[in-house]
Amino acid sequence: MIRRMIEEKIDKYIEDRDNTNILFIWGPRRSGKTTILEYYGKKMDLPVFNFDISTDREKFKNDVDWLKKIVGDLKVILIDEVQNYPESTKILKIIHDVLKIKIIATGSSELRKKAGKDFDTLAGRFEEYYCLPLSLGETKENDNPKEINIQEWSREQLAKTLSFGWYPEVMETTGETEKVKKLENLVEAYVLKDIVNFYDLQSAELAKKVLMMVALQLGQEVSYREIASSLQSSPATIANYLDIFCRNYILVELPSFKLNTRKSVSEARKIYFMDLGIRNALVSDFRELDKRPDLGGLFENWVVVEVEKVRRNCDKLWKQYFYREYGGREVDLVVESYKKEYFSWEIKWIEKKAADIFPLEHRFEMINSRNAVEKILEL
Repeated sequence: MIRRMIEEKIDKYIEDRDNTNILFIWGPRRSGKTTILEYYGKKMDLPVFNFDISTDREKFKNDVDWLKKIVGDLKVILIDEVQNYPESTKILKIIHDVLKIKIIATGSSELRKKAGKDFDTLAGRFEEYYCLPLSLGETKENDNPKEINIQEWSREQLAKTLSFGWYPEVMETTGETEKVKKLENLVEAYVLKDIVNFYDLQSAELAKKVLMMVALQLGQEVSYREIASSLQSSPATIANYLDIFCRNYILVELPSFKLNTRKSVSEARKIYFMDLGIRNALVSDFRELDKRPDLGGLFENWVVVEVEKVRRNCDKLWKQYFYREYGGREVDLVVESYKKEYFSWEIKWIEKKAADIFPLEHRFEMINSRNAVEKILEL
């Protein structure tokens, strides 16, 4: 089993007798959440309730006496795919408040959808972490860092992940053809079918076209109006689709840094893919890196998303932006700490000089294919 950073937090949660909060673990389907729950189920001799399965959902009724029978003497309740029973928030509240039992629940999207009046916010009763496609740091730890040549390892990681991404099942698959098949299945079965059905979206075809439009604009600003015009849809519909994909960890939005000056653009946005294997499957392009005309965009996507994974996995209290002036000059990534401290990165595959234009006090660095891995691991 691939060791994940989230396991350290789960261990701490289980061992802390004073922590009775519900622990939610969010992330896209197939990112490893089920594997983690099954691991703890075997380790602690606990059942895993899967809310994908109707019989498991039916076991959890909004009745204290019934729930006492179901949970028995369990010290921890493990629930997979909790988003498929969003009304269960009221039941989880009873288990938390009355039965005082720990709950670890995984989900791939927000709970509120379709719950209606039966939804409970669980305010003050939960904490949440993330299980995303593998990160650079997780991969390094699993590859035995004491024995690797960091430069050679870095080149290998870039070659693999800019093409096939970091979904665990894809990483563990041997052979490029099989990797491509796995990714195509992920796109059709989860990214499209599951999300379209769950949110009652009007068209799987439109959803796919929206993602493809974003896939062809890596590193560029995205206009809802332009996408809507190209697809003969409305900007509101496009905005809704993109918001859903961001909330389900398929896309990552990078807003423009807002500064009170006429020089800066403040309403633009860039959108990246959480996993480049998914992106490449959408556009059916798995060529070697030296043959890719989109290499600059791929690399920028990879760097921005790896920084996002560090933020989520390591609970960093920072926000991420890009910065652009009306004249066209731009900084690819600006990170703002909760103390209003900043660092900015200009991201280019090939090492080159760039102007440092971010107007606030900050630390500026050029990030390229030779130093990106080292800089990300230092965060």
